[in-house]
Amino acid sequence: MSDEKRAGRRSGNPDTRSEILAAARALFAEQAFRQVTVRRIAERAGVDPALVHHYFGTKQDLFTAAIDLPFDPVAVIGEIAGDVPIERFGYAALGAFARVWEGPGSEELLAVMRTGLADPDRSHLLRNIFEERIAATLRPVLADRTDRFDLRCSLVASQVFGLIVTRYIARIEPLASVPAERLPALIGPTVQRYLTGELD
Repeated sequence: MSDEKRAGRRSGNPDTRSEILAAARALFAEQAFRQVTVRRIAERAGVDPALVHHYFGTKQDLFTAAIDLPFDPVAVIGEIAGDVPIERFGYAALGAFARVWEGPGSEELLAVMRTGLADPDRSHLLRNIFEERIAATLRPVLADRTDRFDLRCSLVASQVFGLIVTRYIARIEPLASVPAERLPALIGPTVQRYLTGELD
């Protein structure tokens, strides 16, 4: 008898992939990314860890699939990283932010935000998205062009998450009705200061 059968773990079947995804979503919502292991995801899903790697490759790949954001941070940041000088990056980033949040998939983004905000036990979901999808994508673009990257990045997050809550969730007026194309001019200067301005 194989080790898999002795352990009571199932081999692959048509539902295995979705069950792994469900287990991964639950664990990533409960704990920090670094605390979640492939073995624990496999145990939650009732499968062998080898199947997790078979279906998804690395833990980072699984996280990307489990969160399933309706946009690719790498592509969005890549659009502005090549041609925009660091002195204008905050403004360009706000423009990209507006296009994402005003475009297709915004309801999925709101669902993710509401889930993370409504239940303190699931706050790791937002932290993991920020650290593993957003900050990890920004790091190779900005870390060598500014100092104290981690602090600056978390300050930008405070502005962006605050904007999401006030404009899209609480819908506080008049910010909720400001045309999206005005957001870079209104909020870009603050984001830019967080990226390149004096912090002390």
